[in-house]
Amino acid sequence: AMHISTALLFMDRNLLARKQNARLDKQNDLGWKLFGKVPLRENTQKDSKKIQKEYEDKTGRPSKPPSPKQNVRKNLDFEPLSTTALILEDRPANLPAKPAEEAQKHRQQYEEMVVQAKKRELKEAQRRKKQLEERCRVEESIGNAVLTWNNEILPNWETMWCSRKVRDLWWQGIPPSVRGKVWSLAIGNELNITHELFDICLARAKERWRSLSTGGSEVESEDAGFSAADREASLELIKLDISRTFPNLCIFQQGGPYHDMLHSILGAYTCYRPDVGYVQGMSFIAAVLILNLDTADAFIAFSNLLNKPCQMAFFRVDHGLMLTYFAAFEVFFEENLPKLFAHFKKNNLTPDIYLIDWIFTLYSKSLPLDLACRIWDVFCRDGEEFLFRTALGILKLFEDILTKMDFIHMAQFLTRLPEDLPAEELFASIATIQMQSRNKKWAQVLTALQKDSREMEKGSPSLRH
Repeated sequence: AMHISTALLFMDRNLLARKQNARLDKQNDLGWKLFGKVPLRENTQKDSKKIQKEYEDKTGRPSKPPSPKQNVRKNLDFEPLSTTALILEDRPANLPAKPAEEAQKHRQQYEEMVVQAKKRELKEAQRRKKQLEERCRVEESIGNAVLTWNNEILPNWETMWCSRKVRDLWWQGIPPSVRGKVWSLAIGNELNITHELFDICLARAKERWRSLSTGGSEVESEDAGFSAADREASLELIKLDISRTFPNLCIFQQGGPYHDMLHSILGAYTCYRPDVGYVQGMSFIAAVLILNLDTADAFIAFSNLLNKPCQMAFFRVDHGLMLTYFAAFEVFFEENLPKLFAHFKKNNLTPDIYLIDWIFTLYSKSLPLDLACRIWDVFCRDGEEFLFRTALGILKLFEDILTKMDFIHMAQFLTRLPEDLPAEELFASIATIQMQSRNKKWAQVLTALQKDSREMEKGSPSLRH
């Protein structure tokens, strides 16, 4: 009796389960019928491998029977990647066979495709070979240049740096492995900054950061006249700008390998030159130096670079001197590119709109980094003049495009130059720029304009002619 009752109980449960399933199926059916569809039911639970296995079990053969043409195709030199070879397959038995004419046509089409694909493949192989040869040539050239710099030029720097041979080699770009050393020697150290002075300035900066973070208000003697709020704003700006320096590289971001080095140099500089402090644009200059020099040497180069007349005029925001630099630039602009100069004048596009960003960051923010480093190479050789010559080279390179643009589009284009700007084309363009106007060179033109500017400030009558 016990067994019978247990069996009945199981039967009732199974019956109940079947009824519930039937009701659910019916509901599902109703739901699907509303949309004119039939549910997939159990097949939705199966994966593709199960379905394939079931098919093979039913038919007693693999789902993809070997093609009668397979052996023929294996012998082909080229195996197409797409499904084009399907045109060589026989049609399934349940379909009428291809007419002979159509089969022949398809075979011709297929053979044409193979020929075209082979041509493309050969062309691509030739391109890759050429690319590899070019890379090998460049690497060999860099290797030879490194030997020349290390063995001949650097040991005899004072006597060789201004020779024709070195100047020509310099123009080609300094190899990255010796770039930092060449920059340091070319920039010089007129300020006589030592590694010890850097350590002192850095310690002072760290003390100031601690003081500000703990709310201290002590004012150091050399900061007299600079409020705590000014110092704090400057330090906050450093923090913010570091995160915006070459953001795509990620190496200067918080936690990145060069974050602390960049912070150290900029902080130490604000202690070394509290009269200048931190100005936006400095972070890019310091970052490029860090990529090529160790921290203390980068600080020495940074401080000396910012002490050059052009950089000091811009970073101290000496409006009068900045305008003189722009006026000198326009003299050579009109000399080299008269049509574009007239177009800029007509549209009231003044040099400050695009030149400020280029000069403040020495092109490191505006150009691809490897190209900016090549600009720096020659800037270290030729000084400030090359910054303005580069600007004219950029304008000449894009002269045809710019002459078709209005004010807004020109300003947008020049403040966001193309990212794929080709180095050789730009340097070829710069090479054609003549930095001579009415037999006067850059330095002479700039000096004459500065003299005029001073006389104008004094109200001198000598200018009234």
